[in-house]
Amino acid sequence: MTYPIDRLVFRPDDVDLARSPLAGHIGEDTYVLGAFNPGLTRLANGNLLMMVRVAEALRQPVRDGHVRSIRWDGGRYVLDPWPLAQVDTSDPRKFMVHGSGWRVMALTSLSWLLPVELSPDGLDRVAIHYDKAVAPSASFQCYGIEDARISKVGDRYLMTTCSVSPERHSTTLYSSANGLDWTFEDIVLDHQNKDMLIFEGLIGDRYWAQTRPLGDLYFAYPPGSEWRAGPAINLATSPDGHHWKPYREPGIRPHSATVATARMGGGTPPILTDDGWLSLWHGVEPKEIVGIYRTYWSILDRDDPSKVVRTHHAPVLEASPTLTAPIEHQMYLHDVVFTTGIADGGDHYVVASGEADLACRITHVPKAVFGL
Repeated sequence: MTYPIDRLVFRPDDVDLARSPLAGHIGEDTYVLGAFNPGLTRLANGNLLMMVRVAEALRQPVRDGHVRSIRWDGGRYVLDPWPLAQVDTSDPRKFMVHGSGWRVMALTSLSWLLPVELSPDGLDRVAIHYDKAVAPSASFQCYGIEDARISKVGDRYLMTTCSVSPERHSTTLYSSANGLDWTFEDIVLDHQNKDMLIFEGLIGDRYWAQTRPLGDLYFAYPPGSEWRAGPAINLATSPDGHHWKPYREPGIRPHSATVATARMGGGTPPILTDDGWLSLWHGVEPKEIVGIYRTYWSILDRDDPSKVVRTHHAPVLEASPTLTAPIEHQMYLHDVVFTTGIADGGDHYVVASGEADLACRITHVPKAVFGL
């Protein structure tokens, strides 16, 4: 599906690395591997705010028979060398470390979050707030902070992020009174969960969230089931936004009728419509190493989000080679769109996505697409 307003609004070359949190620490040339997967919210002045994930990588990661990773260490950034004979570097985003008896991974970049203020329609850049960047500040974030999702609940902005370290692969929570100045709250999920999305509003007196726990083992559905075993979108509730309990009923699950969503996870924080909670989520079709990422949608019951009111197997967004053609020389992935933010634009939604793990994409999606 194509839309009249659909463009890249922020690219790697738009980042000034002289103002990066890493500047002056490691003494080597770095570059922006990607500026992508932006959380999105509307500020009090009407402008939109993207929290852009900036993945900063070494220009020359391999030296003297070693591949090096960047790590935060007590307020500074250091380089860790890994012998090439001990790793698999076939995925440009990471390398696998051999010899542990289980999967061990390190990253080729370190991510931090950059606030980028946009015009109300999301199409023009107003300001880049380097002074308000969110960077690692604890050992459980030593390999970076990734993939912000922003929800406004009442007068409070809540931002979930994925904090990466050898200690844990956790979900961390930040809060803000204005959407620009963020305060670290706490670790709120302690297992591998890349996609925690807090609903934009309470149900009854409780916070709700979509989660996506990961693992290497999934139990099979019985033969003939309409569901496919694998990563799925679960639900959790909380009295305060800090302490979360898994919901008993399942959320959105992969459907056996299509391989395009064989793996799935959350995209945008669910927002309330007249018909229920609108949730945009990603489905991944297996292909080569990374797969094909597309964006899909479901509307969930306003009182019990485990019930799907309606959905569709056709994607809302797919990767766009036309949009990325001007930056093709910087691309290292294809077939990937990863939607991470949504805001009401009147007769349409302003949808923010990461395109090819490289740039930020803004699309105006008519509400009629969702039957609204």
